[in-house]
Amino acid sequence: MALLLSLILFLVAPAQQQERPRGFDDLTLDGVRPIMDNPRVTVWDFTWARGVPEAIERTTTNAIWVSVAPNEGQVLYWPRGAVRRAAASQNGTSRVIVVSLKDSPPATMENKSGYPNAFPRPGSKKILENDRVIIWDYTWTSGQATPMHFHDKDALVVYLRNGALKSTTPDGKSVVNPLAVGKTTFNARDRVHTETVVEGESRAIITELK
Repeated sequence: MALLLSLILFLVAPAQQQERPRGFDDLTLDGVRPIMDNPRVTVWDFTWARGVPEAIERTTTNAIWVSVAPNEGQVLYWPRGAVRRAAASQNGTSRVIVVSLKDSPPATMENKSGYPNAFPRPGSKKILENDRVIIWDYTWTSGQATPMHFHDKDALVVYLRNGALKSTTPDGKSVVNPLAVGKTTFNARDRVHTETVVEGESRAIITELK
């Protein structure tokens, strides 16, 4: 955690300022890339080479940091108003997916599908739960389909491995989605499917939005 914090300094800004959030003017950045902005979340992909000075800042939104490198899969949750300190960095590269949660109304659906909810499922590890989110660490087993399941919540998925994941609906229709380290997707609720790794590996940090 110390290394991750030492390489990160930013203040999550409102969506309209997402091109360059405050706090980056003096940093050496390999990449600051907006990923998505929808009614529920704003998401950025940040990569730092080095050069983060010590600073103190206070969050303006509830935020989630998912480390892609070097601390693969590490998750930090920052409630609105939390004070964060970033110490001077060491040389190296850090990549983090940053999620700013919007104040959208709860959107969990009643499951009338006849299938189990997507989570929990065998092999899933709950990292955190609060009144806003449930965060899971899940690794798919190559060639083994998950149980057919229903997504009762919107979910933000940050993939940590390269591979390909096949999604199959109850009517037998399938689509294969290529995966890459750091790929981030927003999957809307009210879906039923099963998933199978058909190439490479698949591990992800999955944030269910309440």
